[in-house]
Amino acid sequence: MQLKKPKFWDYKKPSLLAWVLWPLSKIFEKFTSITNKKIINNFKIKTICVGNIYIGGTGKTSLAITISQILKKKKIKFCFIKKFYPDQHDEQKILENYGKVFLSKNRLESLKIAEHEEFKFAIFDDGLQDHSINYDLSLVCFNTINWIGNGMVIPSGPLRENIKNLRFYKYVFLNGNLENLELIKKDIVSLNPNIEIIVGKYIPINLSEFDLNQKYLVFSGIGNHASFISMLKSYNFKIIKDIEYPDHYMYSKKEIVSLVANSKKLNCKIITTEKDFMRIKNEKITEIEYVKSKLEILDEKKLIDAILNFNEIY
Repeated sequence: MQLKKPKFWDYKKPSLLAWVLWPLSKIFEKFTSITNKKIINNFKIKTICVGNIYIGGTGKTSLAITISQILKKKKIKFCFIKKFYPDQHDEQKILENYGKVFLSKNRLESLKIAEHEEFKFAIFDDGLQDHSINYDLSLVCFNTINWIGNGMVIPSGPLRENIKNLRFYKYVFLNGNLENLELIKKDIVSLNPNIEIIVGKYIPINLSEFDLNQKYLVFSGIGNHASFISMLKSYNFKIIKDIEYPDHYMYSKKEIVSLVANSKKLNCKIITTEKDFMRIKNEKITEIEYVKSKLEILDEKKLIDAILNFNEIY
């Protein structure tokens, strides 16, 4: 789904439109609480869900990859499970660079196959609100720029479930560029004093490929364009124009040609994200480069303990 979130979702306080939509939000909450009844299922394979409450742009895929690298170092056989969406080939391809990926419209069916193939751990990229599986570990991801937006549930706001539900979770993951960190931590602890907070930040890993004296036009179609721009600015990229597209946006050749023409008028280079580049590389446009980034965990031991401590075998 190519969704460009309404601006009022990220206002600090709910707008009039948000309150007008509030009855629909209550219906959405009620419907999801009815349809998402937990099903008890017994699997030998251990399940880790990397999910979110704030819709889009919370770094789920980056964290899923980080977890896979931890398991790989421990020589534990793992796989990724992701619900199939036809417009998310970018994330699917990135995950495939790090391990086996099971794609299906039904996560439970993928899990059964993964267990049959004797994988020890399954890392779910998304699926926090899919209660057909009782995950061994759930990590709720938030971005430090947007946090919870206006704090309201879809369609009044950007939340998939009421933020008060944080009291049911044990781990929260905050990622981005460390914006608003202490204020967010304070909010989280007020909702759940016993919750464990893990923090990460994005770091560009191909910085040497770019001339920081050069000017840049930046575009992206990801869940959190602002976080990408914030990271680039923190590393002294000179951005003279940035263009935001909807999440998972499928660019036409005409749009790419237009971006190139725009950069020539501005006498600057063009950069985008790795995910966006995955969607345009078949166009064979040489003028566009991408910044490859990784997630650095500031308290990695806490994450490692969260992943491994529930299973005494490892």
